[in-house]
Amino acid sequence: MADQEEEDLKMALRMSMQQHESPEPKRSKPGDDTREVLEESLEVKNRLLQRELMAAAAEKRMTATKSSAVSVLKSVESVKDVKISGSGDEGKGKSVKLEKCKDKGGNLGTELSSVEAHHLFEMIFGSEVSKDVLAQWSNQGIRFSPDPETSMGLVQHEGGPCGVLAAIQAFVLKYLLFSPEESEVAPNMSTRLGLRRASKNEYVVGDTFSLSEEKKSRALVRSMSEILFLCGSNEKAVITSLNILDGVIEGSVECPVDEVIAKALEDLSIDSGSDLRKILRVHTYTSHSSAYQKLQAMLPAFRSRMGALLFLISALLSRGLENVQADRDDPSQPLVTAPFGHASQEIVNLLLSGNAAANVFDGKMDLGGGMFVNGISTPVEVGFLTLLESLNFCKVGQYLKCPRWPIWVVGSESHYTVLFALDTNVQDENELESRESKIRRAFDAQDQSGGGGFISVEGFHQVLKETNISLPSEKLEHLCSMGFIVWSEFWQVLLDLDKSLGGVKDSTGLMGKKVFDLYHFNGIAKSIVNGSQASSGTENLMQRPRLTKLRVSVPPRWTPEEFMADVSGPSGEKQNSDEISKPEPPQHAPLVDCIRTRWNRAVCNWEGDAPSIV
Repeated sequence: MADQEEEDLKMALRMSMQQHESPEPKRSKPGDDTREVLEESLEVKNRLLQRELMAAAAEKRMTATKSSAVSVLKSVESVKDVKISGSGDEGKGKSVKLEKCKDKGGNLGTELSSVEAHHLFEMIFGSEVSKDVLAQWSNQGIRFSPDPETSMGLVQHEGGPCGVLAAIQAFVLKYLLFSPEESEVAPNMSTRLGLRRASKNEYVVGDTFSLSEEKKSRALVRSMSEILFLCGSNEKAVITSLNILDGVIEGSVECPVDEVIAKALEDLSIDSGSDLRKILRVHTYTSHSSAYQKLQAMLPAFRSRMGALLFLISALLSRGLENVQADRDDPSQPLVTAPFGHASQEIVNLLLSGNAAANVFDGKMDLGGGMFVNGISTPVEVGFLTLLESLNFCKVGQYLKCPRWPIWVVGSESHYTVLFALDTNVQDENELESRESKIRRAFDAQDQSGGGGFISVEGFHQVLKETNISLPSEKLEHLCSMGFIVWSEFWQVLLDLDKSLGGVKDSTGLMGKKVFDLYHFNGIAKSIVNGSQASSGTENLMQRPRLTKLRVSVPPRWTPEEFMADVSGPSGEKQNSDEISKPEPPQHAPLVDCIRTRWNRAVCNWEGDAPSIV
């Protein structure tokens, strides 16, 4: 087809250059000879000019056709095998396909418009962002820890982007620990897990998490792909790349890719929307396999110092900037909070649920007058717990508190970490726990206080109806006497109300005590000397994240004394039972307060230094 078109163009060129005979002179009236000569001369000139233009156009088309053919050949050869290596042997000695300009589908990407770029920058950073905050967000890559003890975790060197890293980390753990097709722990994972002493005061998980680079990279790519499609309502994923990296791989077969990219980004700075417009290329995919291939090819770019920001921008564009603003309660505020540059709850919620809501309760809350504030509207794969709930600043809903997999991003006042279990049974509920959850969901649905834990009398009667609770008249009058009902008082009544009336009182002791293990990962690299966080000195200084195992015991819902009184024998003597044995001496840290928002009255123990959520 291309050869035929070229022959046609050549023929058109030859025909256009042929000397045609002059047309027969027009007959004219006597006295008009001079005018006819002038008109004929102009006509000849116009015809010659037209021929020249046609010839030039034909020649230009021929040149363009040849250039296009060469371009196609080059694009086919644009994927090369390159040896790459990174810090901590990440990617060392592997052959990875990297694209210079086009991806396999020929997707060159598009530029952001000036308006879009300005809107994007203002949405993320606001109009008065400091140089320090910009430096934090443009100097954090998405890369695994080089430390063998924590090699399954993403390491953080800069404050601020921890919300992005923690959300990705939660999904990475999902793919590393669990089979996506089955709700089972990876084979032998729980039996192989153990602690060994790393130093005097520190215990870390053993070799269980010493995973291959290939498996970790695959889990990372699958995680990023799932998050982006989640943000794109499972219809599309938008991936942003850096045009400054197009072609930098060429001629670098003998040089580590991470070093090549680091050098290419040496002078790059982002101070405005116009800077984003200059460096970003936007690629949109509706195919999961195509998006996966693009993300896999871009792993070196995501490992670079721009990685965390690139992924955040990809998530925002996948959701759509207008949709992001519609999700938020106050779209005038930047997503990166001042003055320290922390990731907002909206960023974390976007990556966990696909919706940039500012709140963590379930559904919407009606403020009256047609005003609503948004929470989490759908179940999630990995969840969220926060220290702020233990301080009564908010109430995490059941969607985030009880995710599909036992993995939670944990929020403190200034940092995000990850809590997880190896056994999905930690979320299983017995009969009475399930009953409590049902009652609490019905109560929260009527709670218009923003998680304050109280509802109106009308709402209370609706809760009783939905949950089939029959309260004695005197208790009903007592609860309603104040004009509103507080959850804590309602719960105390239910503890004394028999199961046959809809309560949760169970004198048989079948509720029992739950014992299980949790693991906490803090990705921020801290200075460690001989296993302890360094306060001064430089001897044996090492930067490493922290992984801690916690033994969690959840006692029965009553105190041991109340429980023992209820299970006393006919003679009044207290029965011996493993279920009522006293728990181990509890240890406390802010993380324990977070855990208790999920498992009330949980007792936690660990060896070595206390787990840190800051």
